[in-house]
Amino acid sequence: MAALVVGGTAFRVWQVARVDDREPVDAVIVLGAAQYDGEPSSIFAYRLRHAEALYEDGLAPRIVTTGGGRIGDAYTEAEAGRRYLIERGVPAESVIAVAEGSDTLGSLQAVAARAEQDGWSSALVVSDPWHSLRARTMARDSGLDAWTSPTRSGPVVQTRETQLRYIVRETAALLYYQLTHASVDTESTGLG
Repeated sequence: MAALVVGGTAFRVWQVARVDDREPVDAVIVLGAAQYDGEPSSIFAYRLRHAEALYEDGLAPRIVTTGGGRIGDAYTEAEAGRRYLIERGVPAESVIAVAEGSDTLGSLQAVAARAEQDGWSSALVVSDPWHSLRARTMARDSGLDAWTSPTRSGPVVQTRETQLRYIVRETAALLYYQLTHASVDTESTGLG
């Protein structure tokens, strides 16, 4: 039975990673990733550029960048993402930084609170393909009408070995979330 649950979950992680739910929504949410002194990491930059393309295609009137900061950081992930998008020509009034959360769940809960405050509810969540199912599940559990539009380029989609490692990692993280409705300890595992 355990093998069926794990195998079925891994299949769903793989399956949802292959789907791009491009449809009009209230917002495109970009999940944060590392930033270095205000400059997005390569993984984060690919996510931001994908969100920018969705915005330019007219799928949403706003982009929401997410992610808090670590002690000593001059910028949060959300602030670094917002600056990056504005520097690329996205109008400042169309980019909202929600600089709360140290993991996927915390960030999405903060975005859901902001959405309720601002009166919108539907969203396309942008992250890496293998993260899509867990991110969508957490967004929906937080009260958002969420769909996913994963990146198709960047370091996490380069090789089959990398893809397999992320599928295994996300399967474990999703099963943990489904059992506990909590994020995996990000400090020791890096799963968020």
